[in-house]
Amino acid sequence: MVEKSLVVGVEPGIQADIAAQFVREASQFIAEVFLEKKGRRINAKSIMGVLSLAIARGETITLFIDGPDEQEAINALTAFLTEEK
Repeated sequence: MVEKSLVVGVEPGIQADIAAQFVREASQFIAEVFLEKKGRRINAKSIMGVLSLAIARGETITLFIDGPDEQEAINALTAFLTEEK
């Protein structure tokens, strides 16, 4: 398992369209992917879970990834969340 804390850079945050793109990206990996904000952890392959965190730009979140392609997943998802869209 790998984990990484990061500051969200997407503007205006992870709202519906960005959340859908993120879930599609996360779903490409075999590994289990979780997002955590303020102690609340959700399955990052679930659109409802991602939206329920109401993640705004500039907030710190943590990615937890466990599986055979975890390194590839952490790199791709970190890049997705930290770059402006």
